[in-house]
Amino acid sequence: MNRPYQNATDLDMMSRVLRKRLDHTTHFAGRFGAIYFITICCEQRGTNQLCHDVSASVLFNTARIYHERGRWNLNLLLLMPDHLHALIGIDGRNSLSQLIRDYKRITAKLAQIQWQRNFFDHRLRNDESLAEKFAYICQNPIRAGLTKDEADWPYVFIPNLKFRR
Repeated sequence: MNRPYQNATDLDMMSRVLRKRLDHTTHFAGRFGAIYFITICCEQRGTNQLCHDVSASVLFNTARIYHERGRWNLNLLLLMPDHLHALIGIDGRNSLSQLIRDYKRITAKLAQIQWQRNFFDHRLRNDESLAEKFAYICQNPIRAGLTKDEADWPYVFIPNLKFRR
């Protein structure tokens, strides 16, 4: 009898969870510019990889450079120990997936961060308020039990303000 999986390597490959590749192609409305709620997760969840001075500095400085050079319009970047949230506006000429890919690539190299392969994005619609999403993200450290007051969370960058450190 011919078995398709005859060795341990084949069985190991079967036992791995295959992740669905997320579609990050530009939606029709995004071709004219859009604001996205982004979540990027570290490969290893549950450990603090981002909320360190060196990692945070690399992430914030890279985001600031992207903002200043017009690659994106950053409204907010908030770090959690194993993921980050951002509110990013892009014009219709830029590809969100390419921007995030480049951001992850450079920050991985500079800060030795191991990112998950994909990222999560949600395009803000007309009926959604940027202010509501902004407040929701800022409350994340409180919901996670990391701080009691959002003003005390040092790992947030708002481009039009100085680092809150």
